[in-house]
Amino acid sequence: MADRYYLAVTAGPTYADQKPVPVNTEETTHITSDKLTGSLNVRIQNFRGLDTAHKPSALKTSPYFAQAPHTHDLYSLQFSFTPKEDINGFDVVFGNDFDHPIRDKLPPGFQNAFNLVKWFIDPGMYADVQAEEPYLYGPLLSSMNVWRVGPKDDGEQEGVEEARNNAAGVGEEAVQVLEEGGDGDGEAARKEAGIPGDAAGRKKWFLAEKHLKAFTFEAGREYSNDFFNPYLDFNDFALRLPGFSLIPGITIPIISYWDGQPLRYVMKNRATDEALFVIIFTLVPKEEVDGKGEDKAEEKTGEEQKHTGGADDDLD
Repeated sequence: MADRYYLAVTAGPTYADQKPVPVNTEETTHITSDKLTGSLNVRIQNFRGLDTAHKPSALKTSPYFAQAPHTHDLYSLQFSFTPKEDINGFDVVFGNDFDHPIRDKLPPGFQNAFNLVKWFIDPGMYADVQAEEPYLYGPLLSSMNVWRVGPKDDGEQEGVEEARNNAAGVGEEAVQVLEEGGDGDGEAARKEAGIPGDAAGRKKWFLAEKHLKAFTFEAGREYSNDFFNPYLDFNDFALRLPGFSLIPGITIPIISYWDGQPLRYVMKNRATDEALFVIIFTLVPKEEVDGKGEDKAEEKTGEEQKHTGGADDDLD
């Protein structure tokens, strides 16, 4: 069933304000709003989807997945943002939400699978999948696999970006693999806040509500993030949860329970309930894409015959 669709990826500052995103390239998508400026790179292993021209993409993978520690990951959402006003760390959350109920579409054993994800992958997650507008979120500070604090000075940030580009290299194999830490005075700001320098320590640190509330995303400072895992397979549209000890692995074929809604990854301010950064994954039926070229060819032929009078007219 999954092979009947192409995956289309868009992003923007709101649910409605969206533009196509290139997948598996190092071409960055820039996002601007009155709340922040941001940039995004999306990578999907075994990508079966559309490019920004709404045509089947030839880029099935990225060099990102050939580099440690990403050799087993299935996707990456690498993004940075610079707030235009201070935001409390407790209020910035990241996750999925939906416009319509999904309670009747949940697969058997979903609650057990969710408990497993919450315990094994992200203890900071909170959700209400029974709601009219269901959601699943977690604090950004404890959810991101990699989190990096940049400098507050624009000139210094430009130097950081130039250094990253030089480190990534050039050509088809060029790729920026983000690492945990800080740049410029961002490293000092991170240490002054008492945040552990490693990703595991940082995620555990921010499971405490008091640490979330004590942190401020500063206006004018860039924060870089990479969210990735080997669990969501966009190729088969399935969730693959790991097995351990006496518990076997679980594969949930999401496509079998899909009700037509897109999958949205949202960074939002939960204090104001405002979206700050939205990435949308939409399944597009193949016939809508593959048949489009034929339809356009037929339309063009019809137009040409209208203007020339057609082949029969030429014979008269």
